[in-house]
Amino acid sequence: MDAQSHDDMPIQFHDDMPISRRLYQLVEDAEGDAVTLRWIMTQLHERAFGLFLLILALPCCIPFLYGIPQIVALPLMFVAAQILLGRTSPWLPEGLGAREVSKAGLQSLADRAKPWLERIEAVSRPRLAWLTHPPVDRVFGVALVLFSASILVPLPGTNTVPGFAVVIVSMGLLQRDGILVLVGSLIGTVWIATLIFAGATLASLVKGWVGL
Repeated sequence: MDAQSHDDMPIQFHDDMPISRRLYQLVEDAEGDAVTLRWIMTQLHERAFGLFLLILALPCCIPFLYGIPQIVALPLMFVAAQILLGRTSPWLPEGLGAREVSKAGLQSLADRAKPWLERIEAVSRPRLAWLTHPPVDRVFGVALVLFSASILVPLPGTNTVPGFAVVIVSMGLLQRDGILVLVGSLIGTVWIATLIFAGATLASLVKGWVGL
């Protein structure tokens, strides 16, 4: 029996279960050598948006990692756009939902992310919770779409900062911590502004070199 046969049996997370523990719960419930993004999404139940964004963004935080960030960036952007549109639960089309993640990769992700998630959890608590609820969260949906799009830029290190920003915003949504959401949005916005400035500067230099 494969993992997809359990799509209608979401994991029963406890509200007080640490986020890092939830990742290990996914690993424990995964059957076979790989699971699809759709399977992961259906297991996350009522916290699907925050946890799914978190899981997709975590691989992007690894510096100079190529391939995986570009694979997850499109689903990440697609899910973020649904927050912008006001959906209450995420949805993926067949092509994106069928993308697979190995169980070993999920285990490695949980192991690598645990110390960082625990640090964030240690300082987070419900604050400015109204920022994490509709319709205000749609504003951050715009920011998440832009951060996700910047991950697709094929330049060294361009996935790390926006990935980290999405992780912080996701943790803020999960913990109902508006301060974390603001901090993550600020980090990502500064990064986008830096990319735009660097791109404009490079374009100006190139024009000068070619005499335009």
